[in-house]
Amino acid sequence: MLYGLAVPRLWNATVDEHRRTVHAAIMNATATLVAEHGLAAVTMSQIAQVVGIGRATLYKYFPDVEAILVAWHERQVTSHLQELTEAAEKANDPGERLRTMVRTYARLSSGDAADRHGPGHHADYAVPLHRATHVQHARHQVHALLADTIAVAATAGQARTDVPAPELAHFCLHALASAHDLRTHAARDRLVVVVLTALGTPPATNDAAPGTAGP
Repeated sequence: MLYGLAVPRLWNATVDEHRRTVHAAIMNATATLVAEHGLAAVTMSQIAQVVGIGRATLYKYFPDVEAILVAWHERQVTSHLQELTEAAEKANDPGERLRTMVRTYARLSSGDAADRHGPGHHADYAVPLHRATHVQHARHQVHALLADTIAVAATAGQARTDVPAPELAHFCLHALASAHDLRTHAARDRLVVVVLTALGTPPATNDAAPGTAGP
């Protein structure tokens, strides 16, 4: 007996899951290819071959390589924003919440080995990625979250009050962005201490003190 116009829910769920899997595989393969060969050297045919799908199928998901990379980068940014938010929510004390946010943002800014060599840091694509609309939106969200956290800490006497919280948030984000250029965890930890000290928030005992955390 043939099904009528209504498609079974289980079949719909299976199809949706398959599409999500293929969508993720396309983004992952493209990110790897661009990181290894550069944007100009990567073609849709290469991506389709790596993923194991036909070119016609690939074009049903994305129109070109740049569109794939923007989608990949948006996924990265969304994941980092969620991680930052969740890290802040775990701490109840205002000062500890601020310290947690600063430490987490510094770690995300520095990136792991995969992020450092991903397409977001490739010379011929870094600028277009970071000008994308989703990046600007995420920056506004992070700034608002950090400014609110600083304001609460200041009210609790755990952050300075002589500078408005939004200005301190701008300073903090710009300073922590330099973590990307630091090559060791020790250097990143020292940067965290410097930023926390500037915010008027005493570093925790497990935060490294400048000049004592190793090379």
